[in-house]
Amino acid sequence: MNHFIFKKGCIELLPFPHIVEFGSKKNTNIQFNSLKASATDLLRLYYVLDGKFEWIIDEQHFILYPGDLAIILPGQLLGGEKDLLDIGTVSWLFIQLKELALTGKLIPGKWSSLSDIESRAIGKLLILNNKPVLSKLKEAGVLFHQIQQELFNQEIGYTTRTNQVIDELLILLARQLTRQNDSRRDFPQTFMKLENTLRENLSHPWTVEEMAALVGLGTTAFSERVKSYTGFSPLNYVINIRISEALKLLKQKDVNVTDIALEIGFYSSQHFATTFKKLTGYTPSEFRKKNIPNK
Repeated sequence: MNHFIFKKGCIELLPFPHIVEFGSKKNTNIQFNSLKASATDLLRLYYVLDGKFEWIIDEQHFILYPGDLAIILPGQLLGGEKDLLDIGTVSWLFIQLKELALTGKLIPGKWSSLSDIESRAIGKLLILNNKPVLSKLKEAGVLFHQIQQELFNQEIGYTTRTNQVIDELLILLARQLTRQNDSRRDFPQTFMKLENTLRENLSHPWTVEEMAALVGLGTTAFSERVKSYTGFSPLNYVINIRISEALKLLKQKDVNVTDIALEIGFYSSQHFATTFKKLTGYTPSEFRKKNIPNK
């Protein structure tokens, strides 16, 4: 999806008073306070196209990967880990519902063609759901793209069709919540063990061949699996792990920047500073000044 943001009141959304915001953003660097925790009276849906996002949803920590969909109900808090929006691409849709009660009573509004029985069933599933992240729901990405196409092209019947697709999205959520069980997300244990191994020895100059061997795959299959699950190539995946560790270490004021660089696998402080600024928008020193208040 292209980078765009439609907000209530813009020409594209005038026929849709229930759509408060619809957009897609490719975030290429980390910015302070780019996703501070907030709650609204809207139903907020976020779909991850690529990257790895660490979010706090309703006081629970979640990691979202490509194909994952987050459901934020009215009144629930959403914020990024450390108030940051991670590097990657995410699309979102904010909907103003006429009513969503704690009893599960859902009234979307006159725009929806869902029956009262269907709306109530969907409402109950949304209210009772305690796992707001649906994994690998690529069908949702297709529906997000269809909404975008309708709003961009504005062909005959686009208002009706857009509302139908939103109904389809609500139905998809309900069906997926019905099927969802208590099993862990479809993320192989071998890859979780791999990440732990990498974090334990980030100073090592990891190669794709070495990482692939750790999980018992050839380099091609390994690269494809890592790209599928994280949105990054294996080497960029390691770089992002290194930078995430650097964010923690830089908050320790007594640790030298050069020592941090070597500890997490960069061959020099200059190499570390260049990569850190590229991914976060700040030099290590600038980041440290912002996160360690002067006494």
